[in-house]
Amino acid sequence: MRTMAAIGMVLFGLSVSPLAFSQETWTNVTLVDTMCARKVAEKPDAHTKDCAVKCAGSGFGILLEDGTLVKLDKAGNEKALAALKATEKTDTLRVNVTGERAEDTITVKTIEFVKQ
Repeated sequence: MRTMAAIGMVLFGLSVSPLAFSQETWTNVTLVDTMCARKVAEKPDAHTKDCAVKCAGSGFGILLEDGTLVKLDKAGNEKALAALKATEKTDTLRVNVTGERAEDTITVKTIEFVKQ
């Protein structure tokens, strides 16, 4: 009987886990530092790379189309800063992000600038 219960619990866990940890993709969203997010919300494409790098200590996030800021996790902040330093873009900091969202934070798997 215990074996049947254990098997049932394992099968239930396997059926739920893909729902609990599904990867999402956000495309063509604006990368901003959290310090400037509110200030640049109305014209996010005018926010400059130089400002974002200067304010990197506050962390990064993405602005969704509805103006919602979703923060990046620690590893995502590091990936965002590396991508910023590597890009030749000076503004219009549009990115594609893949990861898992939990409330207002994304555990980032990948982040890359949109080619325009």
